[in-house]
Amino acid sequence: MTPPPAHRRSPAIGAGAVLMGAFLFGFNGSMAKVVMQAGITPEQLTFFRVLGTAVIAGGVLLATDRSQFRLPRRELAWFAALGIGGLAIVQWLYSVAISLLPVGVALLFEYTAVVLIALFAWAVFKERVHPRLWGAIVAVLVGLAIVAQVWNSPLSGLGVAAALGAAVAYAFYFLGGERSVAGRPAMAVAFWTGAFATAFWILLSRWWAIPAGSLGDPVSFGGSLDHIVAPMWLPLVLIVVLGGFAPFTLIFISLRHISATASGILASSEVLFAFAVAWLWLGETLSVGQLVGAAVVLAGIVVAQTARDRSEEAPAPEGFGAGVPPEAP
Repeated sequence: MTPPPAHRRSPAIGAGAVLMGAFLFGFNGSMAKVVMQAGITPEQLTFFRVLGTAVIAGGVLLATDRSQFRLPRRELAWFAALGIGGLAIVQWLYSVAISLLPVGVALLFEYTAVVLIALFAWAVFKERVHPRLWGAIVAVLVGLAIVAQVWNSPLSGLGVAAALGAAVAYAFYFLGGERSVAGRPAMAVAFWTGAFATAFWILLSRWWAIPAGSLGDPVSFGGSLDHIVAPMWLPLVLIVVLGGFAPFTLIFISLRHISATASGILASSEVLFAFAVAWLWLGETLSVGQLVGAAVVLAGIVVAQTARDRSEEAPAPEGFGAGVPPEAP
């Protein structure tokens, strides 16, 4: 693959991209709940999100850089693993989690992925980590125990399991994406991961089981927006564009301008956005004790992400994007 021209990094663009992506992800949780309560299953919602990501990103590449449609077999295998094991699974498990848990709580469990990222980087990639990582892990576990109120078990066990599974998938997606954008533009990574995720869900989602004409049925936005009624297709399109393609692409773009550590710290603001939107929109609240636990979890997430001691950006996977330096766009 011919290296693309040199690209000048802009920390401001990187920070802005990841914060906008975090906000859109946080907003998407409440919107997704509305759609699922109206009858769309988590599997069908996941299919539409990944399909939309592939179609939109593919359209952009068709107009700007068709060379990104020609990939060696090894890269295709890599993107298949990242698209299915990361993108497809993380969105599905997250959808299952928020159908059973408050949006903000589901995200707290999912963002334990940051701890997994640091542990994986230390154990597999042999990256140095600061000793504070272990304190961060303790803080995250204690904070989650408080949020989940394990002594009272008020949360859905299946919901918690789905959210923790999403954390594992998200850790893989983040680490894989971090290395993928070292060799390919963010739009190409979004297209190929979205395409393979779509292929995975095209049959498993049973999208054809959605009743004919139901996408035109009126749906209330619920909560404080209960007075707003729109056809089902409208919130579904918003989820596909603003809750799928846009935030995932923005996160990839951020990794072209700032380090994965900085991007991960800023991305964790998604939890705060999700709590705020779910509270204002759906009326989902936490007790004072749970809010304290959430603060402990967020603090642990930030500390865990800063525990990665990296002198340079992660290399692309072996045989992937060979010869393309991390600075390339």
